[in-house]
Order: sequence, then structure tokens, then C-alpha cells
Amino acid sequence: MKAPTPSLRQRAPELAAWLDEHAEAIDAHQDFAAQILPQLARAHLFRIGVPASLGGDDGSTVEAIEAIASVAAHSLASAFVFWGQRTFIEYLLHSPNEALRKRWLPSLLSGELAGATGLSNAMKYLSSLEPLQMNATPLNGDGAARRWTLNGSLPWITNLRREGFLAAAAFDHSDGAPPSIFALPHDTPGLVRSDDLDLIALRSSNTAALRLDGAVLDSAWQITDDARGFLVRVRPAFLGLQCGMSIGLARRALAAIDASSAAARAAVEDEAPELASELAVLSKRLFDGVEHGTFLAAPAALFEVRIALAALVDAAVRLEVQTTGGRGYLRGQSGCARRTREAAFVPIVTPSIVQLKNQLAQHRQTKAA
Repeated sequence: MKAPTPSLRQRAPELAAWLDEHAEAIDAHQDFAAQILPQLARAHLFRIGVPASLGGDDGSTVEAIEAIASVAAHSLASAFVFWGQRTFIEYLLHSPNEALRKRWLPSLLSGELAGATGLSNAMKYLSSLEPLQMNATPLNGDGAARRWTLNGSLPWITNLRREGFLAAAAFDHSDGAPPSIFALPHDTPGLVRSDDLDLIALRSSNTAALRLDGAVLDSAWQITDDARGFLVRVRPAFLGLQCGMSIGLARRALAAIDASSAAARAAVEDEAPELASELAVLSKRLFDGVEHGTFLAAPAALFEVRIALAALVDAAVRLEVQTTGGRGYLRGQSGCARRTREAAFVPIVTPSIVQLKNQLAQHRQTKAA
């Protein structure tokens, strides 16, 4: 029988205490934007699911999802940063560019460098939801000496840490070559990071826009020259790790309900256990699909889990509002208001629930035809 997954308080008690102390400020202000990544790294969280031969702690992607869930139970903004970092690490694990992985993976695992997953646009491109927003024009050279001029913009990327980052982005090629994916170093001439976006929550997540204007990179920075095939391979981890945020937030809301007064618990004695049971079922479906690779051939099943988890988070947080009552409307009395703001983000993180529902509708139409 599989041992229960340790909570963050069991795995990393100092980190759990730090998140609980600062969760409200992390959500509402940008003051802690520089501190989240080092705090997560000290707990060795980025090494989970990474082979020991590459500097990790071994384990599986499912264990990394559980780790993100454990952080999300304390602070969704911090889990969002965790997701961006760990997903970029996943890209390097799958990249055929061994030199790129060898050069940058150690500083990503240690939290010295931020990894930003700018492939949300690319994931929508993979599902035929929108074209790629970045373009690469080849310059002279071939093989290892190949260079490209890069142009375009991405309006929303998380974990663009001002202290230093690598951002992944997919590019169309003006010469007709297949789309590819580059790692964009923060100090590239022609790369411009905007000010942090004026978010209503998750404000310490280093979320900003990127613009490339005549930036030049060579093949040393190319994660893959086959964006479509690469995206298909990493999509289960991309979305699976993302679902960890929903799982953790739902668990915390249900725990808050369980800790409410006896009268409040009695009022929701049918609804709360039903949500907890549904969460367990959805989590198992997610973990099984990621562990056994079934989402590679059946991405629609993964989309369905992501959609169902978003609906469950919304229901769990609404139920927490009911059981917390007026206390939840007082600042500093509970995390209920913050979790309500956090839950509002779950449906819109890319790919959004609307985009996934449209994709599922297209899938059903194609299957029926």
C-alpha cells in the first residue's frame, strides 16, 4: 500500500510556517516577489521528480504534482511560481539539447535562476486555438553556428524574476521550417520585460509581459527544433503540474470547512463529504494518467480532469465562505477571502476553462464525424 503523501508542514515545516505568515502579503503585494523562489528551493522542492543523475531527488512527476498541491494549500501565488519553475525544469528534462540542460539545470534546481514557462501560447497553438505570437528569421550559419533573429511578444508570463530568468517561448520560422522552442535569457539584447501586471491577486508571482525586438540567439539556446512533437510530450506534465494548484487549494478549503463550528459543519454535512470524495477520485484519475502515460494519446481525458477540478475548487471555496460566515469578511481573521481570490484565478490560467471546453467540443464533433 502506498504511503500517504506528507503535508508541507511535515516535509518542510519552516517553509510552511513562512508561507502561512506571509500568504496574505504574497497575494496582495509585490514585496515578497524576490523571496518565494529561494524559499521553495531551500526545501528542495524543485528537485522532486528529477533524476538523481541530473541533480534531483528522484521520484516521479506525480510526486512533483503533490508537492505543488502542498504549497497551494498555503499560498496559491507561491504554488504558481513553483509550477512555472518546475515546468521549465521539465522542458529541459525532455530537451534533446544536452548542453543547455547541463549548463542551466543546476541553477534552476537550486533556485538561483528562475524558469518561466512561456508556452501557454504554444499550448493553445497545439490545440489550434491561436497562432504562434513569436517569429524567428534565420541568419547566416548552419549546425551549431545557426542563429536567428527573434521578434514578437507574450502578454502574460509568470516567474520572470528580476534577479534573473530563462523563459521558454515557441517560434514560427519565416523560412518555412517547423516551429521551434527557445530558452530566452533575461539579459538578451532586444528582450524587454514589462512592469509586473496589475493583478487582483497573486501579486508576488513576478508575472509580466515579454517583448522581443530583434533579439539574436543561436542553436545553443534552442530547447527543441520540433515544437509540435515536444509539446505533445510535455503537455501531460504541463497540465498535470498545473492541476496541483487546484488540488491543493480545494484541500485547504475543505480542511477549513472541517475546522469550522459544529453547527456550520452540520449545515453542509452532505455537501462537504461529497466534494472530498470527488476530489479524491479526480486526483487519482490525474495521477494515474500522468504516471501511466495515458494522457499522451488521450489529451481530452486530461482536459476533462482540469475542467472538473476547476469546478470543484469553486464549489469548495464557496462552501468555505458559507461555513466561515462573517469572520471571513474581517481582515486577518481567516484566509477565506484570499482563497476566494485565488479560486477566481483557477479558471483563467492558460489553457483556460473556456478554451478547454471549446477544444473538447471540437474533439467530440470530430469523433462524431
